[in-house]
Amino acid sequence: MPIAIQKLPDNLINQIAAGEVIERPASVIKELFENSIDATASNVTIDIEKGGIQRIVVRDNGTGIEEQQLCIALTRHATSKIRTMDDLQHIHSLGFRGEALPSIASISRLTITSNTELSNQGWTLHSEGGHSDADTKPAAHAKGTSIEVNDLFYNTPARRKFLRTEKTEYSHSEQVIKRLAIANFHIAINFRHNQKTVYTLPVAQSQQEKLKRLEKLLGKTFVEHAIYVEREITGMKLHGWVAAPTFSRAQADLQYQYVNNRHIRDKTFSHAVKLAFQDVLYHGRHPAYVLFLAIDPAEVDVNAHPAKHEVRFHNNRAIHDFVRQTVKQAVSEVRTAVIDTQDLGKLANTSSHSMPNQQSTLTTNYTAPSQGGDHRHLQALYSPAVNEPLQNYVLDNGQPNDDSNEVPLLGYALAQLHGIYILSQNKQGLVLVDMHAAHERVVYEQLKSSNASHESSRQQLLVPVHISLTETDASVIEEQHSLFESFGFDISRMGDTSIAIRSIPSILNGVDIAELIRDVLADLQKNIISTRIEERHNEMLSSIACHGSVRANRSMTIHEMNALLRSMEATERSNQCNHGRPTWIQLSINDLDKLFLRGR
Repeated sequence: MPIAIQKLPDNLINQIAAGEVIERPASVIKELFENSIDATASNVTIDIEKGGIQRIVVRDNGTGIEEQQLCIALTRHATSKIRTMDDLQHIHSLGFRGEALPSIASISRLTITSNTELSNQGWTLHSEGGHSDADTKPAAHAKGTSIEVNDLFYNTPARRKFLRTEKTEYSHSEQVIKRLAIANFHIAINFRHNQKTVYTLPVAQSQQEKLKRLEKLLGKTFVEHAIYVEREITGMKLHGWVAAPTFSRAQADLQYQYVNNRHIRDKTFSHAVKLAFQDVLYHGRHPAYVLFLAIDPAEVDVNAHPAKHEVRFHNNRAIHDFVRQTVKQAVSEVRTAVIDTQDLGKLANTSSHSMPNQQSTLTTNYTAPSQGGDHRHLQALYSPAVNEPLQNYVLDNGQPNDDSNEVPLLGYALAQLHGIYILSQNKQGLVLVDMHAAHERVVYEQLKSSNASHESSRQQLLVPVHISLTETDASVIEEQHSLFESFGFDISRMGDTSIAIRSIPSILNGVDIAELIRDVLADLQKNIISTRIEERHNEMLSSIACHGSVRANRSMTIHEMNALLRSMEATERSNQCNHGRPTWIQLSINDLDKLFLRGR
């Protein structure tokens, strides 16, 4: 016989809904905190015990709930936040489904107490496993609402056994509070665990106050590396902070995305930021950021997931491009380098004898490069200050020809160290430059610029270079012929496993072409499945730039070193090479004094 179809009882419906909305104590905190935000609270206190498994209390000073509506608040699909279908398509509040309170009540012992501004009396209602008291009771309570949740999942042991240790559940709860605290600077927040204060966060209005809150939540190092981002176009605004590439992470654990102040996890958003850092982040590292995207609520569906973690954008491409371009521009404008003097301080011997309090002068014996050395195209670098070769801009000692007191950001070269590093002096102190990493970035940006404007110059080879490859690699060369041609290569396939190169980009004059082609092929094979032409272009340009830049142990004249410094100052993203390594660091006089224990 067929099984009869029957309507589920309300309590069972609420428990099923709870399974979608309430995963753990952190889920309860999120729903209750968001209700406080929607109630326009300016002060929220969260008090939990045993990671939230035993007890959760969220108290606010919001608008409150009237006595006669307390019972309605615990019924399913009851909400004050939407009324019509049009409201559902233009959601401004964080909550709107009307499932949170009844779902939480069905799997816990819940007490809700509230008072409104117009009432002289607070009221309380108790619910156990979804079964509420018949009547509300008077209670002393200031304007606002307190919700106490005890013994989560006490009546659903199958769900309770999936809870983790107190430490793990606390970690999830703290992360939820952190996400909400970052998005709501206008709310004072107090967070206690097992009767011990974890956070006391006052309202943050100014930029400095906001950074102080971020420092408490995300750490001092993030704030020290934070770059403020703000850009607005028709229908969209992005603002927040991205950490400079020097502060990258081994995991994507410090990425906070918000859409209309709702914390979300969105692949479009994440991928856009990842691409923005593509040229400046070391492989395998992840950017850190706190970014807020504001768009027309009609352009985003926040009802894509019961717990509202995910959203759907109506125009993914427009969102992706806007976020990527905004973050990329902000990162490209960074012109400072940060060094952790605590790490350097370990090099200093704390038992060193005190040094004489007198100034020292760095001297160097400089060896000029041989005539047959690897000059590449360094003599072609130009000073941004004047449109002529740098030799005409500096004297033999590397100092400016004019009487100006202006010192460039990276200063003037003093010496070269072990054929690898340039030592330069600026107003702050000492600048150390990795010449290969720095030149690689300069060449890379030059290649991107010329490639984008279709002005890639090529060098015709007197004798074609023949290279033997695997049949697969030779096929890739043939398939990607137009790509190679756009960079200035003239390559033709001569057989199953052979190619001939007749011209190369001018910037590569003197490089090992066979080694370059094999490296470029390796990058192409890795990215051949990419649907984004820009990613494949940039990977190939990166390989070309690496081969086209000056190598270690290449002796440089003072003129050449200064030419490189000036080119770095005029180049976007010059703080990192295109593999994400830093190109230079600044050691201030104060940093140096600490290393040598001066002033102690």
